[in-house]
Amino acid sequence: MSEYIFPLPAQPSVAVRGSSARYAVSRIFCVGRNYAAHAREMGSDPDREPPFYFSKPATALVPSGSTVAYPPATKNYHYEMELVIAIGAPVFKVTPEVARAAVWGFGAGLDMTRRDLQADAKANGRPWDTAKGFDQSAIITELVRASETGLMDKGSITLAVNGVSKQRGDLADMIWSVPEIVANLSQFYHLHPGDLIYTGTPEGVGPVVPGDIITGHIDGLPALSLSIGAPD
Repeated sequence: MSEYIFPLPAQPSVAVRGSSARYAVSRIFCVGRNYAAHAREMGSDPDREPPFYFSKPATALVPSGSTVAYPPATKNYHYEMELVIAIGAPVFKVTPEVARAAVWGFGAGLDMTRRDLQADAKANGRPWDTAKGFDQSAIITELVRASETGLMDKGSITLAVNGVSKQRGDLADMIWSVPEIVANLSQFYHLHPGDLIYTGTPEGVGPVVPGDIITGHIDGLPALSLSIGAPD
């Protein structure tokens, strides 16, 4: 029997609506600029860009309803409301038709971002890890099985800060649909159960400060909330 130098950390996991079972998470992929209006507000032309990806560690997951500390090394901490795909079957280099069957479920999530660090990384041609992959940067609701939600190809996606509407869009506005995202990502990775994919955000991203309360909604999924606490 193997001995470990340090105790094994807890397996990151997400609650499942209507079940005591949990979805064990291995990886988190994120799609960049998957809504045309958001791509334009970030200075890109969505008509010319294939999907691209960045990642977050699974340890960045935080359940909806939590309070997270305002993170270090930033003065411009942003929310991004997103549909999250949970993979339920192994896929590699598949078509969108095959990819559709690999989707186990969906959740609502926040891709929290240190925007000033992202802007600096972009300007210098550097990776986005410190801007995107920091502690407590992947907020998520309970997951709902795809058999209950359907494909999630349309429906309202909204976010408010302190009750004031900030983001409002429709899942039908995504440049790349759920099956297309899974199929495209499978060209680069062997996807497996336990992989989450954050699918991009509508326009209207912006900053939050300590004391702010974020609430989000996607039709057919649990409501999302997050409180911003004082810095560590």
